Amino acid sequence: MKAFFKQLFIVAFCLFSVAANAQSIQQRKNDSVFTLVYKYFNERQAESIYSLAGELFKKQLSAETFKRIADQQLFPLGPIRQSSLISFQNNKLSTYKLEFDSGVLQLLMTLDKDDKLELFLFKPYKEAVADKLNPVPTSNLMRTLTDKKVDSAARSYIQKANTVGLSIGIIKNGVIHTYNYGETATGNGKLPDANSIYEIGSITKTFTATLLAYYANEGKVKLAAPIIKYLPDSVASNKALQGITLEMLSNHTSGLPRLPDNFEFHSSDPYDPYKDYNRQHLYEYLKSCKLNSKPGETYAYSNLAVGLLGTILEQVSGETFEEMVKEVICTPLVMQSTAQHLSYNQKQHFVTVYNEDGKATSPWSFNTLAPCGALRSTVNDLLLYVKANMTKSDTRLSKAFDLAHQVTFNKDAKLGLAWHIIVANGVEYYFHDGGTYGCNSFMAFNIEKGLAVVVLSNSAINTSDLGINLIKKFQ
Repeated sequence: MKAFFKQLFIVAFCLFSVAANAQSIQQRKNDSVFTLVYKYFNERQAESIYSLAGELFKKQLSAETFKRIADQQLFPLGPIRQSSLISFQNNKLSTYKLEFDSGVLQLLMTLDKDDKLELFLFKPYKEAVADKLNPVPTSNLMRTLTDKKVDSAARSYIQKANTVGLSIGIIKNGVIHTYNYGETATGNGKLPDANSIYEIGSITKTFTATLLAYYANEGKVKLAAPIIKYLPDSVASNKALQGITLEMLSNHTSGLPRLPDNFEFHSSDPYDPYKDYNRQHLYEYLKSCKLNSKPGETYAYSNLAVGLLGTILEQVSGETFEEMVKEVICTPLVMQSTAQHLSYNQKQHFVTVYNEDGKATSPWSFNTLAPCGALRSTVNDLLLYVKANMTKSDTRLSKAFDLAHQVTFNKDAKLGLAWHIIVANGVEYYFHDGGTYGCNSFMAFNIEKGLAVVVLSNSAINTSDLGINLIKKFQ
Protein backbone atom coordinates (compact mmCIF):
# COMPACT_ATOMS: atom_id res chain seq x y z
CA MET A 1 0.00 0.00 0.00
CA LYS A 2 2.86 2.40 0.76
CA ALA A 3 4.14 2.18 -2.81
CA PHE A 4 0.66 3.15 -4.01
CA PHE A 5 0.62 6.21 -1.78
CA LYS A 6 4.07 7.17 -3.02
CA GLN A 7 3.02 6.94 -6.67
CA LEU A 8 -0.22 8.85 -6.33
CA PHE A 9 1.37 11.47 -4.06
CA ILE A 10 3.21 12.71 -7.14
CA VAL A 11 -0.09 14.10 -8.43
CA ALA A 12 -1.30 15.17 -5.01
CA PHE A 13 0.54 18.43 -4.39
CA CYS A 14 -2.46 20.62 -3.64
CA LEU A 15 -2.85 22.16 -0.18
CA PHE A 16 -6.10 23.25 1.37
CA SER A 17 -6.71 24.63 4.84
CA VAL A 18 -9.89 26.69 5.13
CA ALA A 19 -13.20 24.93 5.74
CA ALA A 20 -15.94 25.71 3.24
CA ASN A 21 -19.72 25.62 3.33
CA ALA A 22 -20.73 21.94 3.51
CA GLN A 23 -23.62 22.55 1.15
CA SER A 24 -21.64 24.31 -1.61
CA ILE A 25 -22.23 23.53 -5.27
CA GLN A 26 -18.66 22.29 -5.54
CA GLN A 27 -19.14 19.81 -2.72
CA ARG A 28 -22.21 18.42 -4.44
CA LYS A 29 -20.11 17.97 -7.58
CA ASN A 30 -17.44 16.16 -5.58
CA ASP A 31 -20.03 13.94 -3.95
CA SER A 32 -21.53 13.09 -7.33
CA VAL A 33 -18.17 11.94 -8.66
CA PHE A 34 -17.50 10.04 -5.43
CA THR A 35 -20.79 8.19 -5.88
CA LEU A 36 -19.50 6.93 -9.21
CA VAL A 37 -16.10 6.05 -7.69
CA TYR A 38 -17.88 4.06 -4.97
CA LYS A 39 -19.92 2.18 -7.57
CA TYR A 40 -17.01 1.44 -9.91
CA PHE A 41 -14.72 0.46 -7.02
CA ASN A 42 -17.17 -2.14 -5.73
CA GLU A 43 -17.60 -3.42 -9.27
CA ARG A 44 -13.77 -3.60 -9.59
CA GLN A 45 -13.86 -1.44 -12.71
CA ALA A 46 -10.50 0.32 -12.77
CA GLU A 47 -11.05 1.56 -16.32
CA SER A 48 -14.31 3.24 -15.34
CA ILE A 49 -12.67 5.01 -12.38
CA TYR A 50 -9.85 6.15 -14.67
CA SER A 51 -12.41 7.55 -17.11
CA LEU A 52 -13.37 10.04 -14.39
CA ALA A 53 -9.81 11.44 -14.27
CA GLY A 54 -8.70 14.77 -15.69
CA GLU A 55 -5.70 15.69 -17.83
CA LEU A 56 -3.27 16.33 -14.95
CA PHE A 57 -4.07 13.03 -13.30
CA LYS A 58 -3.70 11.12 -16.57
CA LYS A 59 -0.45 12.91 -17.35
CA GLN A 60 1.04 11.68 -14.09
CA LEU A 61 -0.44 8.18 -14.07
CA SER A 62 -1.22 6.07 -17.14
CA ALA A 63 -4.33 3.91 -17.43
CA GLU A 64 -2.16 0.80 -17.42
CA THR A 65 -0.37 1.76 -14.21
CA PHE A 66 -3.58 2.81 -12.50
CA LYS A 67 -5.21 -0.51 -13.38
CA ARG A 68 -2.21 -2.41 -12.07
CA ILE A 69 -2.31 -0.51 -8.76
CA ALA A 70 -6.06 -0.97 -8.46
CA ASP A 71 -5.94 -4.69 -9.25
CA GLN A 72 -2.95 -5.45 -7.04
CA GLN A 73 -3.38 -3.11 -4.09
CA LEU A 74 -6.88 -1.60 -3.92
CA PHE A 75 -9.46 -4.11 -5.05
CA PRO A 76 -7.97 -6.85 -2.81
CA LEU A 77 -9.24 -4.75 0.12
CA GLY A 78 -12.72 -5.94 -0.82
CA PRO A 79 -15.82 -3.82 -1.38
CA ILE A 80 -16.43 -0.54 0.41
CA ARG A 81 -18.96 -1.36 3.12
CA GLN A 82 -19.61 2.17 4.38
CA SER A 83 -18.47 5.67 3.51
CA SER A 84 -18.83 9.09 5.08
CA LEU A 85 -17.62 12.60 4.37
CA ILE A 86 -15.02 13.65 6.94
CA SER A 87 -14.39 17.17 5.69
CA PHE A 88 -14.70 19.52 2.73
CA GLN A 89 -11.97 22.17 2.68
CA ASN A 90 -11.27 25.33 0.71
CA ASN A 91 -14.31 24.62 -1.43
CA LYS A 92 -12.27 21.92 -3.18
CA LEU A 93 -10.88 19.03 -1.11
CA SER A 94 -13.22 16.26 -0.01
CA THR A 95 -12.00 13.67 2.46
CA TYR A 96 -14.06 10.49 2.75
CA LYS A 97 -13.82 7.74 5.34
CA LEU A 98 -14.01 4.32 3.67
CA GLU A 99 -14.73 1.17 5.68
CA PHE A 100 -13.71 -2.24 4.33
CA ASP A 101 -13.90 -5.65 5.95
CA SER A 102 -10.09 -5.50 6.13
CA GLY A 103 -9.82 -2.03 7.69
CA VAL A 104 -10.45 1.69 7.24
CA LEU A 105 -8.89 4.14 4.77
CA GLN A 106 -9.53 7.74 3.85
CA LEU A 107 -9.83 9.03 0.30
CA LEU A 108 -8.71 12.58 -0.53
CA MET A 109 -10.38 13.83 -3.68
CA THR A 110 -10.45 17.05 -5.70
CA LEU A 111 -11.84 17.91 -9.12
CA ASP A 112 -10.32 20.09 -11.83
CA LYS A 113 -12.07 22.89 -13.71
CA ASP A 114 -13.81 20.30 -15.89
CA ASP A 115 -15.06 18.40 -12.82
CA LYS A 116 -12.67 15.54 -13.49
CA LEU A 117 -10.54 13.83 -10.84
CA GLU A 118 -7.42 15.85 -10.08
CA LEU A 119 -6.42 14.43 -6.72
CA PHE A 120 -7.34 10.83 -5.93
CA LEU A 121 -5.29 9.69 -2.94
CA PHE A 122 -5.89 6.83 -0.53
CA LYS A 123 -4.28 7.16 2.91
CA PRO A 124 -4.50 5.27 6.20
CA TYR A 125 -7.40 6.55 8.26
CA LYS A 126 -6.64 8.34 11.48
CA GLU A 127 -8.86 10.25 13.81
CA ALA A 128 -8.31 14.01 13.70
CA VAL A 129 -5.44 15.13 15.90
CA ALA A 130 -6.11 17.86 18.44
CA ASP A 131 -4.11 21.07 18.51
CA LYS A 132 -1.78 22.08 21.32
CA LEU A 133 -3.45 24.43 23.79
CA ASN A 134 -0.76 27.13 23.58
CA PRO A 135 1.42 28.42 20.72
CA VAL A 136 4.72 26.54 20.65
CA PRO A 137 7.87 28.64 21.04
CA THR A 138 9.81 29.68 17.96
CA SER A 139 12.90 31.55 16.85
CA ASN A 140 10.73 33.32 14.26
CA LEU A 141 10.70 37.02 15.19
CA MET A 142 7.73 37.79 12.92
CA ARG A 143 9.32 41.02 11.71
CA THR A 144 9.15 40.58 7.95
CA LEU A 145 6.64 39.34 5.41
CA THR A 146 8.88 36.29 4.91
CA ASP A 147 8.73 35.55 8.63
CA LYS A 148 4.96 35.79 8.64
CA LYS A 149 4.56 33.56 5.58
CA VAL A 150 6.71 30.88 7.18
CA ASP A 151 4.84 31.10 10.46
CA SER A 152 1.42 30.78 8.84
CA ALA A 153 2.56 27.56 7.18
CA ALA A 154 4.56 26.15 10.08
CA ARG A 155 1.79 26.60 12.67
CA SER A 156 -0.54 24.25 10.80
CA TYR A 157 2.05 21.51 11.40
CA ILE A 158 3.74 22.23 14.70
CA GLN A 159 0.57 23.10 16.65
CA LYS A 160 -0.72 19.53 16.25
CA ALA A 161 -0.59 17.59 19.51
CA ASN A 162 1.55 14.81 18.02
CA THR A 163 4.39 16.99 16.65
CA VAL A 164 7.37 18.10 18.72
CA GLY A 165 10.11 20.05 16.91
CA LEU A 166 10.57 21.60 13.48
CA SER A 167 13.44 23.24 11.58
CA ILE A 168 12.93 25.09 8.28
CA GLY A 169 15.43 26.45 5.79
CA ILE A 170 14.60 28.63 2.78
CA ILE A 171 16.77 30.01 0.01
CA LYS A 172 15.13 32.76 -2.02
CA ASN A 173 17.23 34.59 -4.61
CA GLY A 174 20.44 33.83 -2.74
CA VAL A 175 19.16 34.89 0.68
CA ILE A 176 19.03 32.18 3.35
CA HIS A 177 16.41 32.09 6.11
CA THR A 178 16.19 29.54 8.92
CA TYR A 179 13.40 29.05 11.46
CA ASN A 180 12.87 26.69 14.36
CA TYR A 181 9.80 25.68 16.34
CA GLY A 182 8.93 23.51 19.32
CA GLU A 183 11.41 21.39 21.26
CA THR A 184 14.28 18.98 20.64
CA ALA A 185 12.59 16.66 23.17
CA THR A 186 9.14 16.85 24.69
CA GLY A 187 9.17 18.95 27.83
CA ASN A 188 12.81 20.03 27.74
CA GLY A 189 12.00 23.60 26.69
CA LYS A 190 14.94 23.63 24.25
CA LEU A 191 14.30 25.00 20.79
CA PRO A 192 15.95 23.15 17.92
CA ASP A 193 18.30 25.27 15.84
CA ALA A 194 19.76 25.12 12.36
CA ASN A 195 22.50 22.77 13.67
CA SER A 196 20.11 20.29 15.29
CA ILE A 197 20.60 16.87 13.72
CA TYR A 198 17.65 14.87 12.38
CA GLU A 199 17.25 11.61 10.49
CA ILE A 200 16.65 12.61 6.85
CA GLY A 201 15.42 9.20 5.63
CA SER A 202 15.03 8.86 1.89
CA ILE A 203 16.61 12.23 1.06
CA THR A 204 19.68 10.00 1.46
CA LYS A 205 18.79 8.58 -1.96
CA THR A 206 19.78 11.86 -3.62
CA PHE A 207 23.25 11.49 -2.07
CA THR A 208 23.47 7.96 -3.47
CA ALA A 209 22.39 9.28 -6.87
CA THR A 210 25.07 11.97 -6.71
CA LEU A 211 27.69 9.30 -6.00
CA LEU A 212 26.47 7.31 -9.01
CA ALA A 213 26.69 10.39 -11.22
CA TYR A 214 30.12 11.27 -9.83
CA TYR A 215 31.59 7.85 -10.57
CA ALA A 216 29.92 7.81 -13.98
CA ASN A 217 31.61 11.11 -14.86
CA GLU A 218 34.90 9.68 -13.59
CA GLY A 219 34.52 6.72 -15.95
CA LYS A 220 34.37 4.20 -13.12
CA VAL A 221 30.83 3.10 -13.98
CA LYS A 222 28.31 3.61 -16.75
CA LEU A 223 24.68 4.45 -16.06
CA ALA A 224 23.62 1.86 -18.64
CA ALA A 225 25.86 -0.86 -17.19
CA PRO A 226 23.96 -4.04 -16.24
CA ILE A 227 23.96 -4.68 -12.52
CA ILE A 228 24.92 -8.34 -13.00
CA LYS A 229 28.41 -7.06 -13.89
CA TYR A 230 28.85 -6.22 -10.20
CA LEU A 231 27.12 -9.21 -8.60
CA PRO A 232 28.51 -12.61 -7.57
CA ASP A 233 28.09 -15.30 -10.22
CA SER A 234 25.55 -17.14 -8.06
CA VAL A 235 23.37 -13.99 -8.05
CA ALA A 236 24.08 -12.79 -11.59
CA SER A 237 22.82 -16.11 -12.95
CA ASN A 238 19.26 -15.06 -12.06
CA LYS A 239 17.88 -14.16 -15.49
CA ALA A 240 15.35 -11.77 -13.97
CA LEU A 241 18.18 -9.38 -13.08
CA GLN A 242 19.85 -9.27 -16.47
CA GLY A 243 17.91 -6.33 -17.89
CA ILE A 244 18.47 -4.02 -14.91
CA THR A 245 20.97 -1.17 -15.20
CA LEU A 246 22.53 1.08 -12.56
CA GLU A 247 20.36 3.95 -13.76
CA MET A 248 17.20 1.89 -13.22
CA LEU A 249 18.20 1.23 -9.61
CA SER A 250 18.38 4.98 -9.05
CA ASN A 251 15.20 6.07 -10.84
CA HIS A 252 12.97 3.29 -9.45
CA THR A 253 12.32 1.54 -12.75
CA SER A 254 14.24 -1.68 -12.06
CA GLY A 255 11.12 -3.77 -11.40
CA LEU A 256 12.46 -4.71 -7.96
CA PRO A 257 9.93 -4.44 -5.11
CA ARG A 258 10.00 -1.79 -2.41
CA LEU A 259 11.68 -4.21 -0.01
CA PRO A 260 12.99 -7.78 -0.44
CA ASP A 261 10.66 -10.64 0.46
CA ASN A 262 13.05 -11.88 3.15
CA PHE A 263 13.38 -8.48 4.83
CA GLU A 264 11.07 -9.15 7.76
CA PHE A 265 12.67 -12.53 8.46
CA HIS A 266 15.95 -10.75 9.25
CA SER A 267 14.55 -7.87 11.29
CA SER A 268 14.82 -8.57 15.01
CA ASP A 269 13.71 -5.12 16.19
CA PRO A 270 10.33 -3.83 14.93
CA TYR A 271 11.34 -0.28 15.86
CA ASP A 272 14.68 -0.46 14.01
CA PRO A 273 13.85 -2.62 10.99
CA TYR A 274 16.92 -2.13 8.78
CA LYS A 275 19.76 -2.78 11.22
CA ASP A 276 20.06 -6.56 10.79
CA TYR A 277 19.61 -6.87 7.04
CA ASN A 278 23.08 -7.57 5.64
CA ARG A 279 24.66 -8.26 2.27
CA GLN A 280 24.34 -12.03 2.64
CA HIS A 281 20.59 -11.66 3.15
CA LEU A 282 20.41 -9.35 0.11
CA TYR A 283 22.23 -11.81 -2.14
CA GLU A 284 20.11 -14.70 -0.87
CA TYR A 285 17.04 -12.81 -1.98
CA LEU A 286 18.43 -11.72 -5.35
CA LYS A 287 19.45 -15.27 -6.33
CA SER A 288 15.86 -16.27 -6.96
CA CYS A 289 13.84 -13.04 -6.93
CA LYS A 290 11.25 -12.17 -9.55
CA LEU A 291 10.51 -8.68 -10.79
CA ASN A 292 7.20 -6.86 -10.57
CA SER A 293 7.62 -5.31 -14.01
CA LYS A 294 9.95 -5.29 -16.99
CA PRO A 295 13.10 -3.25 -16.24
CA GLY A 296 12.95 0.33 -17.47
CA GLU A 297 9.23 0.45 -18.19
CA THR A 298 7.42 1.19 -14.92
CA TYR A 299 8.06 3.51 -11.98
CA ALA A 300 7.75 1.76 -8.61
CA TYR A 301 9.50 3.24 -5.60
CA SER A 302 12.11 0.84 -4.21
CA ASN A 303 14.29 1.11 -1.13
CA LEU A 304 15.77 -2.22 -2.13
CA ALA A 305 16.95 -0.92 -5.50
CA VAL A 306 18.78 2.10 -4.09
CA GLY A 307 20.25 0.00 -1.29
CA LEU A 308 21.60 -2.40 -3.89
CA LEU A 309 22.97 0.50 -5.94
CA GLY A 310 24.91 1.67 -2.90
CA THR A 311 26.45 -1.75 -2.32
CA ILE A 312 27.61 -1.79 -5.95
CA LEU A 313 29.17 1.65 -5.58
CA GLU A 314 30.96 0.43 -2.45
CA GLN A 315 32.57 -2.28 -4.57
CA VAL A 316 33.51 0.23 -7.25
CA SER A 317 35.07 2.71 -4.83
CA GLY A 318 36.47 0.32 -2.23
CA GLU A 319 34.89 2.50 0.46
CA THR A 320 31.83 2.28 2.65
CA PHE A 321 28.75 4.30 1.76
CA GLU A 322 29.44 6.73 4.59
CA GLU A 323 33.05 7.20 3.49
CA MET A 324 31.95 7.92 -0.07
CA VAL A 325 29.42 10.50 1.08
CA LYS A 326 32.00 12.24 3.22
CA GLU A 327 34.76 12.23 0.60
CA VAL A 328 32.71 13.11 -2.49
CA ILE A 329 30.02 15.40 -1.06
CA CYS A 330 30.37 16.50 2.55
CA THR A 331 34.04 17.48 2.69
CA PRO A 332 33.99 19.64 -0.49
CA LEU A 333 30.80 21.36 0.71
CA VAL A 334 31.99 21.68 4.33
CA MET A 335 28.95 19.77 5.56
CA GLN A 336 30.23 18.91 9.03
CA SER A 337 27.06 17.46 10.56
CA THR A 338 25.95 14.96 7.90
CA ALA A 339 26.75 11.33 8.59
CA GLN A 340 25.37 7.83 8.98
CA HIS A 341 27.12 7.25 12.32
CA LEU A 342 27.32 10.30 14.57
CA SER A 343 30.44 11.25 16.51
CA TYR A 344 30.25 11.95 20.22
CA ASN A 345 30.01 15.70 19.61
CA GLN A 346 27.39 15.26 16.88
CA LYS A 347 25.25 13.13 19.19
CA GLN A 348 24.90 16.12 21.50
CA HIS A 349 22.94 17.84 18.73
CA PHE A 350 20.78 14.86 17.75
CA VAL A 351 17.10 15.38 18.50
CA THR A 352 14.88 12.90 20.31
CA VAL A 353 12.59 11.28 17.75
CA TYR A 354 8.84 10.59 17.98
CA ASN A 355 6.34 8.34 16.21
CA GLU A 356 3.03 9.40 14.65
CA ASP A 357 1.33 9.20 18.03
CA GLY A 358 3.83 11.63 19.56
CA LYS A 359 5.61 8.95 21.59
CA ALA A 360 9.40 8.67 21.74
CA THR A 361 10.80 5.93 19.52
CA SER A 362 14.18 4.56 18.44
CA PRO A 363 16.28 6.17 15.74
CA TRP A 364 17.06 3.84 12.87
CA SER A 365 20.38 2.16 12.20
CA PHE A 366 21.28 0.58 8.88
CA ASN A 367 23.36 -2.22 7.48
CA THR A 368 23.51 -3.11 3.77
CA LEU A 369 20.53 -0.97 2.74
CA ALA A 370 22.05 2.20 4.24
CA PRO A 371 22.19 4.04 0.86
CA CYS A 372 18.39 4.18 0.78
CA GLY A 373 17.89 6.12 4.01
CA ALA A 374 20.66 6.10 6.64
CA LEU A 375 21.92 9.70 6.74
CA ARG A 376 21.37 12.26 9.49
CA SER A 377 21.81 15.96 8.86
CA THR A 378 20.91 19.53 9.78
CA VAL A 379 19.10 22.39 8.09
CA ASN A 380 22.40 24.27 7.75
CA ASP A 381 24.11 21.32 6.04
CA LEU A 382 21.18 20.60 3.75
CA LEU A 383 21.06 24.26 2.73
CA LEU A 384 24.71 23.94 1.70
CA TYR A 385 23.79 20.78 -0.21
CA VAL A 386 20.76 22.22 -1.99
CA LYS A 387 22.59 25.48 -2.78
CA ALA A 388 25.38 23.44 -4.41
CA ASN A 389 22.73 21.55 -6.42
CA MET A 390 21.43 24.90 -7.67
CA THR A 391 24.82 26.46 -8.49
CA LYS A 392 26.68 25.61 -11.69
CA SER A 393 30.46 25.41 -11.47
CA ASP A 394 33.37 23.59 -13.06
CA THR A 395 33.96 21.23 -10.13
CA ARG A 396 33.59 17.47 -10.39
CA LEU A 397 30.86 17.56 -7.75
CA SER A 398 28.86 20.22 -9.59
CA LYS A 399 29.05 18.15 -12.76
CA ALA A 400 27.77 15.16 -10.79
CA PHE A 401 24.81 17.20 -9.56
CA ASP A 402 24.09 18.25 -13.12
CA LEU A 403 24.09 14.66 -14.35
CA ALA A 404 21.84 13.58 -11.48
CA HIS A 405 19.32 16.24 -12.55
CA GLN A 406 19.04 14.99 -16.14
CA VAL A 407 15.66 13.39 -16.84
CA THR A 408 15.97 9.61 -17.02
CA PHE A 409 12.29 8.65 -16.95
CA ASN A 410 9.12 10.51 -17.87
CA LYS A 411 6.18 8.15 -17.78
CA ASP A 412 3.74 8.13 -14.83
CA ALA A 413 6.46 9.98 -12.90
CA LYS A 414 9.29 12.27 -13.97
CA LEU A 415 12.72 11.61 -12.50
CA GLY A 416 16.39 12.32 -12.82
CA LEU A 417 18.65 10.08 -10.79
CA ALA A 418 16.63 9.65 -7.56
CA TRP A 419 15.30 13.23 -7.80
CA HIS A 420 11.57 13.35 -8.48
CA ILE A 421 10.47 16.27 -10.62
CA ILE A 422 7.15 17.60 -9.40
CA VAL A 423 4.92 20.50 -10.39
CA ALA A 424 3.65 23.15 -7.97
CA ASN A 425 1.58 26.01 -9.37
CA GLY A 426 2.76 25.13 -12.86
CA VAL A 427 6.48 25.20 -11.95
CA GLU A 428 8.75 22.16 -11.87
CA TYR A 429 10.84 21.40 -8.77
CA TYR A 430 13.44 18.77 -8.00
CA PHE A 431 12.08 17.05 -4.94
CA HIS A 432 12.65 14.33 -2.40
CA ASP A 433 11.20 13.62 1.00
CA GLY A 434 12.09 11.15 3.70
CA GLY A 435 10.55 9.38 6.65
CA THR A 436 11.65 7.09 9.44
CA TYR A 437 9.61 5.96 12.43
CA GLY A 438 10.72 9.13 14.27
CA CYS A 439 11.60 11.86 11.76
CA ASN A 440 10.27 13.34 8.55
CA SER A 441 11.98 15.51 5.96
CA PHE A 442 11.33 17.49 2.77
CA MET A 443 13.59 19.11 0.20
CA ALA A 444 12.73 20.84 -3.08
CA PHE A 445 14.34 23.42 -5.33
CA ASN A 446 13.99 25.25 -8.64
CA ILE A 447 17.15 26.76 -10.09
CA GLU A 448 15.42 29.35 -12.32
CA LYS A 449 13.21 30.57 -9.48
CA GLY A 450 16.17 30.70 -7.10
CA LEU A 451 14.01 28.93 -4.55
CA ALA A 452 14.75 26.03 -2.23
CA VAL A 453 12.87 24.71 0.81
CA VAL A 454 14.16 22.31 3.46
CA VAL A 455 11.95 21.02 6.28
CA LEU A 456 13.08 18.69 9.09
CA SER A 457 10.87 17.34 11.88
CA ASN A 458 11.60 15.04 14.81
CA SER A 459 8.17 13.52 14.38
CA ALA A 460 7.06 10.86 11.90
CA ILE A 461 4.21 13.14 10.80
CA ASN A 462 4.62 13.87 7.09
CA THR A 463 6.13 17.27 6.24
CA SER A 464 5.44 17.32 2.49
CA ASP A 465 2.21 19.33 2.75
CA LEU A 466 4.12 21.94 4.76
CA GLY A 467 6.98 21.94 2.26
CA ILE A 468 4.70 22.40 -0.75
CA ASN A 469 2.80 25.13 1.09
CA LEU A 470 6.07 27.00 1.65
CA ILE A 471 7.02 26.60 -2.02
CA LYS A 472 3.70 28.13 -3.08
CA LYS A 473 4.08 31.05 -0.66
CA PHE A 474 7.52 31.98 -2.01
CA GLN A 475 7.20 31.02 -5.66
